[in-house]
Amino acid sequence: MKLLNLAICAVTALTLSAAGPDRAAAQDKVSVGVFPVSSSLPYFVALERGFFKEQNIEPEMTKLMGGPPNVAAMMTNQIEVSAVLVTLEGLNANVKKPGVAMYISVNSQTKVWKMEQFVVRNGFKAETIADLKGAKLMSAPGPANLNTAKAILAKNGLKEGDYTIDQLDMGQHINAMTAGTFDGGYTLEPNASMMIKAGVARSLEAGVISKYILGDEAADAYAAGCAVTSDFIGKRPEVAKRFAAAWSKAIDFINKNPDEARKYLAKNTFTPDNVVDMVSMLGYVMAGDMTPKQIGDLQKLADFGNSIGVVPEKLDVTKVLQKF
Repeated sequence: MKLLNLAICAVTALTLSAAGPDRAAAQDKVSVGVFPVSSSLPYFVALERGFFKEQNIEPEMTKLMGGPPNVAAMMTNQIEVSAVLVTLEGLNANVKKPGVAMYISVNSQTKVWKMEQFVVRNGFKAETIADLKGAKLMSAPGPANLNTAKAILAKNGLKEGDYTIDQLDMGQHINAMTAGTFDGGYTLEPNASMMIKAGVARSLEAGVISKYILGDEAADAYAAGCAVTSDFIGKRPEVAKRFAAAWSKAIDFINKNPDEARKYLAKNTFTPDNVVDMVSMLGYVMAGDMTPKQIGDLQKLADFGNSIGVVPEKLDVTKVLQKF
């Protein structure tokens, strides 16, 4: 009997040891929409440096070009996370479906942390945004980008009719400028750096949301960030918490090691190797680490979105910040 019991114990131990690694290897899958621009950098840092793996997370990426497709995917539960979602479009979505886009982090854009900016093709005579009168302009896609561009032009004395402006897919911005299809436009990184590197355009002014919309060049323009759905938080709270932990670690790495972090832009975003060192980092911050001043800057942007009709109702931004 003793021998039989020993044999049973041995078989049980072998079974458990065989099953153990399989259970340990089974990671929680999280569906993530990724717009492959430089502001999505925390996703690629977390992925390639193993921060997701440390948290037993296996992200399943879907490339979604811009805010509208990310919003649509979140509202229909096709994705649980948007690696970078334009803030005003996320707020608009929250009016339509409360809690659909809860920001776990936001990205500050200023004249130092460059993202949005006006560019002009080489040969077009313009030294300021006011000089764009009569220009044929392009804009990053989505109602938030288009209406923000128009508002900035208005702040510089240009009314509709003084220029033309068309939304254009980000992947076409460089080719359009190279071909001379547009005189300039409102574009994002890394496209601006790529145009400059290629010698087809120059930056007219960056940090325009801070200066013209928030009224302070030093203000944090939290124009985008990482958002998760409330369904994800509600149904899998521990997984959401671990995802946020990996994201936080990626942000900390970027903030402390910007030069090393930049290398993850290559091959993961539109950024070619020879432009990586030119692309500006952003002011990444987790929602739980925001100061009252930073929350105030985000609220100003939300109020602006309401004033131009992109966000149909006034919203308290603290209601869409998800702290873990």
